[in-house]
Amino acid sequence: MAAEAQQQLQLDQVLWVLTNYPPHKKALKITPISIRVRLVELTIRDHPGFVLSRIEIDREPPHFAVDTVALLKGQAPKSTFYYLMGQDSLGDLPTWHRPKDFVSLCDVIIVIPRHGNTCYLKMLDEALPDLREKVFTLNSPKIEISSSDIRTKIKAGMHYQYFLTGAAFRFIRANNLYQD
Repeated sequence: MAAEAQQQLQLDQVLWVLTNYPPHKKALKITPISIRVRLVELTIRDHPGFVLSRIEIDREPPHFAVDTVALLKGQAPKSTFYYLMGQDSLGDLPTWHRPKDFVSLCDVIIVIPRHGNTCYLKMLDEALPDLREKVFTLNSPKIEISSSDIRTKIKAGMHYQYFLTGAAFRFIRANNLYQD
């Protein structure tokens, strides 16, 4: 999806932002950041313009999207900032930390459509009146791949290699990740 966004919107660079301690996943078991960093590095290494950002890895939590975008804009004030999210996240946006400030900071919010997930911009307009003018829905095939589905397949001994880049697949297999 990142490649689709990069191509359709002619983006010079796509930052991959990993969060060391996601605030919305406090109760879940999270893969150590060193492994997630390596998996992203392996996944994006052959894609020009894809860059792993350490902005949330190297700073103290909590990590909220509004703060991250503000920091990035401070580092590159003349850049245009597009934020890529799934349609499910767009529906949850009013519950995010300081959602109005987040929308204000983003120049464009790219939304990836999800099968079976409807998000009503009209309802969101009430909570976030400036949102609609910033939303761009990516014209792309709906690809139903999630990290939790991949981990479930690995644990169950099912095929999963076609859901990943070859390098990420080999790293997971060589390190016996997600077996339990």
